[in-house]
Amino acid sequence: MSDYFNNNNDFNTDEQKNSGTYSYKKDEINQGESYYQWSPYDDGNRVKKKKTSTFGKKLGNAAAIALVFGLVAGLAFQSVVAVTNRLWKLEDANQTAIESTKTEDKDSKVESTSTASGTTTATKITTDVSEIAENVLPAIVQVTNVGIKEYQTFFGTMQQPTQSAGSGIIVAQDDDYIYIATNNHVVSGAETLTITFNDDQAVEGTIKGTDSSCDLAVVSVAVKDIPSDTLSSIKVATLGDSDSTVVGEAAIVIGNALGYGTSVTNGIISAKDREVSVQDDDGNVVTNSLIQTNAAVNPGNSGGALLNAKGEVIGIVSVKLADAEVEGMGYAIPISFAWSIIQQMVDNDVVSELDASYLGIAGKDITSEMSEQYNVPVGVYVAQVVSGSGADEAGIEVEDVITGFNGRTVTSVNTLNNIMKYISAGTTVDVTVARHDNDYKEETIKVTLTRRIDKVQ
Repeated sequence: MSDYFNNNNDFNTDEQKNSGTYSYKKDEINQGESYYQWSPYDDGNRVKKKKTSTFGKKLGNAAAIALVFGLVAGLAFQSVVAVTNRLWKLEDANQTAIESTKTEDKDSKVESTSTASGTTTATKITTDVSEIAENVLPAIVQVTNVGIKEYQTFFGTMQQPTQSAGSGIIVAQDDDYIYIATNNHVVSGAETLTITFNDDQAVEGTIKGTDSSCDLAVVSVAVKDIPSDTLSSIKVATLGDSDSTVVGEAAIVIGNALGYGTSVTNGIISAKDREVSVQDDDGNVVTNSLIQTNAAVNPGNSGGALLNAKGEVIGIVSVKLADAEVEGMGYAIPISFAWSIIQQMVDNDVVSELDASYLGIAGKDITSEMSEQYNVPVGVYVAQVVSGSGADEAGIEVEDVITGFNGRTVTSVNTLNNIMKYISAGTTVDVTVARHDNDYKEETIKVTLTRRIDKVQ
């Protein structure tokens, strides 16, 4: 592994983007808002005023100074008397003032800010996360992806081994396997996956499921392959509620930064519901609503945990905005959104090609920009309906827009395909359709999925 890092020092190359590190220049990522830097000196109007002085003014100033001096001297004399009279009461007054800050003053017109509630003080949340780290580290793993990269040379297509490092979170366990949530881009293209636990014990993992439309994946590790000492020391992470997080609350990131092993950084939740668009390994533009944090996120943190001050996982680290002009802009997939997708991967296997389901449409993506321009909802525009398919039988028509499928929001054809690969032909699902002949109002219909005609024997 050391050879890999010695030969791959630039983590912002296109190669590294596709091998476990989503680090993007600011002009390569769409955050749904403009980028602007303000300087207090932008106007350039900093002209010095000319000094004007005359003898008359100087004389008047001298007289004024003399008058002020006399007044100050008189006041100073009276102040000495007043201070002397009150000097003996000063200690008692100070003591009273100190004690008054310890009790609630019901007559105070201005309320003071309250301190952080809970068992952990505000100071400890922002400066000491050792207790949280100690508790959560056994649930964090390193994910090493070894694959094969093809490239063109003068002599033709050549192959060479590649290795990249990412992170993962133990989220579930049954009698036979433990299940690790990570990013799709961390495991993409893997020939082998090595999972290294917090005690440095390494075992082989298997991809259980992936969803490239939201950059999520699940890796399984057989319990029988894990040494008993390691098995007794690892933990399943406690998941929190990312919907209830608020901007400004404490945040901690734990992951395999730069492939050196697990490390801990902390900061705050900088923003919520950031619409971030990036390109995945297949060239698809993936747009997700993410949590932004200023806790340091580095290559290799992908797939790691974003935690709240209770040590609960509230996000899966996914993207970093990298630029010389940018600091502290990392993003995580909210766990409240991700969990249902992860659970589907844990509970289900990708169906075989013969049993794969088929909706029966040809579709095109309606992006948020197209939605605004043409006043149609975001989703999959139906360009064609195959006669006799499930879509045809259910009454889906050309120009309709599919916005939901089997309980998931559909934003692209890629999303639709990722959902369907876990569903067998013959299954009846709920499909939300925006009707083109009814001002694109949504309705939910039942669709029985069929097999592709060219797969039927």
